[in-house]
Amino acid sequence: MVGIVTPVPYLVAVVLVVLAGTALCAVARHNPGRWTILAARLVALVLLADAVSFVVAKIVSGDFSPKADLPLALCDVAVVLAAAACWWRRPLLVELTYFWGLAGTLQAVVTPDLNAGFPHLVFFQYLAGHLGIVLAAFFLVVGLRIVPRPGSVVTVFAITLAYTAFVGLVDALSGANYMFLRRRPGNWTLLRLLGPWPWYIASAAAVALVLLAVLDLPFVIARRHHD
Repeated sequence: MVGIVTPVPYLVAVVLVVLAGTALCAVARHNPGRWTILAARLVALVLLADAVSFVVAKIVSGDFSPKADLPLALCDVAVVLAAAACWWRRPLLVELTYFWGLAGTLQAVVTPDLNAGFPHLVFFQYLAGHLGIVLAAFFLVVGLRIVPRPGSVVTVFAITLAYTAFVGLVDALSGANYMFLRRRPGNWTLLRLLGPWPWYIASAAAVALVLLAVLDLPFVIARRHHD
């Protein structure tokens, strides 16, 4: 049975990951070497294991539903993308991990929607997936210095819109509600501040574009200063 969430284990886990991630980024930035590749791939394996375990656990327990449990939510895709970015360290993968991780997943870390407490498997899956994406984003960009390229905001925003359209098509054909594109969520979320359905979809897109621009601002300033 899923237990009641207690905030203390979650907060402790977040603090420990923040401390470990800060140290990892600092050491990687000032002492680069082959060990950073191994560290990045270790993070990739943790993220991949998290993505696989979520689907497998649902299937084994008999709770898997194609209308609710396919890995189509942006956070689900971000887990796989972050794993690929850590393994191969390609600029576009890193940019997607950085922008999606900090514009979206970080909010899920700060305001967790978690209905399972320690030591339930779902508790660890939530931590590994969400904290893992944020850790990967900072490690790749701050620690390994793979910074977003000029024009990356436009590229990431276009990919996000294209992916949203794809999920919308899946929702329309299957009757599902991935990414809340067909109807608003039952529980309270930040989407409720963005207007009624379907207008909150456009509002969310506008907010996303602003967040991407803000996240890119430090690199824009750095490039201008360097020039």
